[in-house]
This record gives sequence, structure tokens and C-alpha cells, in this order.
Amino acid sequence: MQQSSRQVSLAFCICMDLIGYFSYAVPVLGELTDIIWAPVSAFIFFLTFRSWRGALGGLFNFVEELMPGTDFIPSFTIMWVWQRLRQTSLRTSRI
Repeated sequence: MQQSSRQVSLAFCICMDLIGYFSYAVPVLGELTDIIWAPVSAFIFFLTFRSWRGALGGLFNFVEELMPGTDFIPSFTIMWVWQRLRQTSLRTSRI
């Protein structure tokens, strides 16, 4: 993957996590918006990462968005970092 597309995907992941954080902006109403955001976020997560990782991550993201007080977990960014670390370790193990 090229450097510029890595930055774009990282920026996308950070933006998705920030959208999830916005529920903290309005104390009571914010948690109600998570009812709508949780399935949308989980679906976007699956489309972004695909395969079984996207499905499991989407499920985790869904639960994390629905549970009160857990919106601070940057699940999109964590998955982005995990994939980059995994790709790096696969490249170095092939040498």
C-alpha cells in the first residue's frame, strides 16, 4: 500500500472515531444518538476492513457504541494500526 493511501485511510479511521465521540457533546441526548450510530458504524467498519476481521470488529464496534461510556475507544484507529503492524510483520517474515 502506498504511503498516501495509508494516510487517507488513517484519516478516515480517525474521522470515524471522532464521529463516535460526538455523542459526548450532548450529555443525555448523545447516548440516544448511539442507538442510531451503532449499527451504521458497525456496517461502515465491516465495509472498511472486510473479511472476518471486519465482521468481528464491526460486532465489537456495535457493542462499544451502544454501551454507555465506551465511546472513547478508537476502534477504527486500533484496527488500522493492527492491520499495518500485521502487514509489516508479514513483510519482514518473508525476507
